[in-house]
Amino acid sequence: MKEKFGEKAKLVEAIEKLAGEELWVSRTNSAKGLAHVSNAKLLRLHATFTEVKAKFGTRDKLIDVILEFEKRIKDTDFRKKLAAWPVPRLFDTYKSASKRHGAARQGAKPAGVKAASAKPATRPKSPPKSPPKGAPKKG
Repeated sequence: MKEKFGEKAKLVEAIEKLAGEELWVSRTNSAKGLAHVSNAKLLRLHATFTEVKAKFGTRDKLIDVILEFEKRIKDTDFRKKLAAWPVPRLFDTYKSASKRHGAARQGAKPAGVKAASAKPATRPKSPPKSPPKGAPKKG
């Protein structure tokens, strides 16, 4: 954090500049603000806002892309639900949806599903059993 921003106040200022009206959902405690959030969370927030701003520009465009991936473009209730979510949660949802969409497009199975093998499952042959002790030998 210190190499990139120098001090916490500059990091908070950079996040507030990035967030603006088009990305930020005001859910912070007005008495404390972002100054009381840990540096690690602030760095993650800055990285998320930077990436969302570069890829989409606004949260509305991010929500539109999520709705397209989920094939729920006309679902106004789902849109309202997504509109209440903060940007980091929306961005995580976008990443998950894009992975699912990419996997389905390539014909691959979802992560939790095992691929069926070409050969049917067979048990390996066991070695021949030796005769029990004391049994007469053949031959």
